Amino acid sequence: MTTQEEFEAASQRAQQLPAKPSNMVLLQLYGLYKQATEGDVSGDRPGGFDFKAMAKYDAWASLRGTSKDAARQQYVELVSELAG
Repeated sequence: MTTQEEFEAASQRAQQLPAKPSNMVLLQLYGLYKQATEGDVSGDRPGGFDFKAMAKYDAWASLRGTSKDAARQQYVELVSELAG
């Protein structure tokens, strides 16, 4: 199980990755971070032409039902993989 300290360290490392990840990976990181810190997404999906907000909402919503601990673990693993 990943500790809160490991999660926070990974969060800092994510800001300093050697290469910028693809948009898909950035959305995955976003969704995992939000799921780990807040739990399941709430509220309505953004509409209209706010494509960025819709993509972020969808990335988070795709993790609905994932526990905070599992999301935290996946986030730390993904950041470690990206950091090399």
